[in-house]
Amino acid sequence: MNYVRYSPEVEVKQPNEDEQTAQIVEMMTAANARAFDRHRHAIRDAHAKQHGTVVGELQVYPDLPEHLAQGLFAAPATYPVVIRFSSAPGDIKDDRLPVPHGMAVKVIGVPGEKVLPGQEEEVTQDFLLVSMPVIPFGTVKDYLEMQRVIALQETSPERAQQALAALARGTNRVLEFLGIDNPTVEGLAARNEHVLGQTFHSMAALRYGDYIAKVSAAPLSPEVKALEGQIVDTRDRPSALRDEVVDFFRQHGAEYELRAQLSVDLEKMPVEDGSVLWEEKLSPQQPVGKIVIPPQEAYSPARRVYSDDVLSFNPWHTIPEHRPLGSIMRVRIPAYEASTKFRHDMNMQPRVEPRDISEIPD
Repeated sequence: MNYVRYSPEVEVKQPNEDEQTAQIVEMMTAANARAFDRHRHAIRDAHAKQHGTVVGELQVYPDLPEHLAQGLFAAPATYPVVIRFSSAPGDIKDDRLPVPHGMAVKVIGVPGEKVLPGQEEEVTQDFLLVSMPVIPFGTVKDYLEMQRVIALQETSPERAQQALAALARGTNRVLEFLGIDNPTVEGLAARNEHVLGQTFHSMAALRYGDYIAKVSAAPLSPEVKALEGQIVDTRDRPSALRDEVVDFFRQHGAEYELRAQLSVDLEKMPVEDGSVLWEEKLSPQQPVGKIVIPPQEAYSPARRVYSDDVLSFNPWHTIPEHRPLGSIMRVRIPAYEASTKFRHDMNMQPRVEPRDISEIPD
């Protein structure tokens, strides 16, 4: 196939992007402060609720063709990984509210200089994946509007319901991302499926060596494939999803296949709008490796605290060959830095990028 070659020109800075980014960071900082006042503990401004953290390894497949043998996947190798499963909202909500879920993967022992200033010598590569193939608000401008509705929900629920209803007419999965229990758009909620049976996506584009791609992780082993589409009973179980994840890993291991979908057309598979679905009939998902997770204790007190308060996951923890692309990814540079700094400062926890898998507590 005629895959699009990466060049810096594939990114086009959006009108008013700097001003809109500053507004987003300001609003997210205020939301962090409000969440701290509620919980007396600083939490992430997205994917705050953890359902379990596990360790395993990423096995890069051998004999990949040239277009897939790029960056981290240029040669067969095995890397240790730590993975945090979560719910998308930036608050800790009852699991009875269906929302998208996250699979944040930190690969350890990756050579090469890293992108983030001050972290060039770190050895981690992060992939942040969500159980949705696209970002409903896929540009910095649209994301700013979403943040305004989130803020409105806290100060004026009735006006927020009206705004959500209007947004829902143009974005049919708005409720999932906002994580708001709103009867006006109740019919838009995701089903409460087992976290481990879902396929997770980067949603927005990444550089893939000489090319451009979105990446995903799909259930591979029989144990997790059996969970695909399985509905979890959350009645009277505010942390039902965590319980299911913990119970699973006490008895089973899991495998997920890591895949790359390369762009073949920047009009139909754009970089600057993360809300556009890249159709697989244009370019299929192609396997590049697998994640192997053995049975383990996924939510011990030590691991829970380390995952929630010490670890950071950031799509910009990366080698240049996999740098994020598009305005929705560029806004994450200052947004993630502000959020991470606030969380670590307020919780008096160090900001640590692990250099060895042994640093992850049992």
